[in-house]
Amino acid sequence: MAQIEKRLEELGIVLPPSPVPRFTYIPCSQTGNLIYLSGQDCRDNNGTLMYEGKLGSDLTIEQGQDAARQTILNCIAVMKGYLGDLDRVVRIVKLLGFVNSAPGFADQPYVMNGASNLLVEVFGEAGKHARSAIGTSELPFHTPVEIELIVEIRD
Repeated sequence: MAQIEKRLEELGIVLPPSPVPRFTYIPCSQTGNLIYLSGQDCRDNNGTLMYEGKLGSDLTIEQGQDAARQTILNCIAVMKGYLGDLDRVVRIVKLLGFVNSAPGFADQPYVMNGASNLLVEVFGEAGKHARSAIGTSELPFHTPVEIELIVEIRD
């Protein structure tokens, strides 16, 4: 069994199926040894958003962290679907996280820790990454979190 697959099993994580785009884009684009993942949200295995709404009014930081964790699972599922073997990941380079925020909410970094912590749990040192956590007034479908990744891979 591949190393990352084994780690996911140890963590009790079953990846959702790789999300299928519903609009005109591709979930992953490669240039050289980098893959760029399109923004993912917190849909569960049934395609339903785990949460809807804004952090700071509709949702707690803990719910936001859960949403960020599910979103990063969807990102890992995209990587698995594109690469076939997650052991091809050299490192997570950059996470760009958007948080649907109520006016005055400024704890976006705490929300994104739900995603960042899971990347480190799954990929170890290779999961440590640069990150931006940006508050926004709206996100598509009222999702609380959207995440994009840049990932270095090997052939």
